[in-house]
Amino acid sequence: MGYERFDTPVVTPPGRLALYWKLVRGDRPIGVLLLLWPTWWALWLAAGGMPPWWTLLVFTAGVWLTRSAGCVINDYADRWLDPQVERTRDRPLASGQVSGREALWVFAVLMLVAFGLVLTMNRLTIVLSVVAAFLAASYPYLKRYTYLPQVYLGLAFGFGIPMAFAAIQGTVPALGWLLYAANILWATAYDTWYAMVDREDDLRAGSKSTAILFGDLDLVIQGVLYALTFATLALVGRQAGLGLYYGCGLGVGVLLVVYEFFLTRHRARGPCFKAFLHNNWVGAAVFAGIVADLMLGH
Repeated sequence: MGYERFDTPVVTPPGRLALYWKLVRGDRPIGVLLLLWPTWWALWLAAGGMPPWWTLLVFTAGVWLTRSAGCVINDYADRWLDPQVERTRDRPLASGQVSGREALWVFAVLMLVAFGLVLTMNRLTIVLSVVAAFLAASYPYLKRYTYLPQVYLGLAFGFGIPMAFAAIQGTVPALGWLLYAANILWATAYDTWYAMVDREDDLRAGSKSTAILFGDLDLVIQGVLYALTFATLALVGRQAGLGLYYGCGLGVGVLLVVYEFFLTRHRARGPCFKAFLHNNWVGAAVFAGIVADLMLGH
């Protein structure tokens, strides 16, 4: 199905900008897509359909900016680890092509632009953005102290969900927090596939992850995580009054996840990475179900 196209170079700017482009993973759009789908889930559910165009623009641009900033601060925090990991040793910071000071400047610029966009939203959204910024900046350091950085990833990069409800409704209802919980479960699951790729390198380097914590029970616990994800998404649909079309979207998502387990049955690095990339289609299926139900099911 060509999953690699979500993690292969797209456009590389000339000169030194190419290093910054690589630093922010501009050539690796999969991370943006995995954060964008839940944000769009929230925007459409909060608005009961197509959200206001400016709000959609702010949140879509904000996803790219904060994900890019998150990649930069992640590489800055991992500059001790990345040179020891096969998949990451050629990153600009790990290879010494970009300095730590340069990386911090790039991070600051990205976050300032993102915050500038948020300032066009209401007060609650602005307050929540400060929490989101703290979570995003602190996430990379968790792998030194806990085996649950994947859970924190869901907390940090799913915070666009309550922000989206705040921006459109002026409050964050129970539906928003339920969707946020579903995203935390989903992010923990798909980022565990990613962690399984690096498990042997992380063990040697002394880094921590859910893949290491789960050990030989990794596939069993992954099954539990995905089951809880879809159970929570089903509750979201019930709370939001969604029906058949949304159910079909969830059904397609379940089938896609079953295929991921087929891919990873031997726990090989390549298939685990493909399973991680494959979650883009899971997010798209859920989004399609939401949009279809809001347009055709009411």
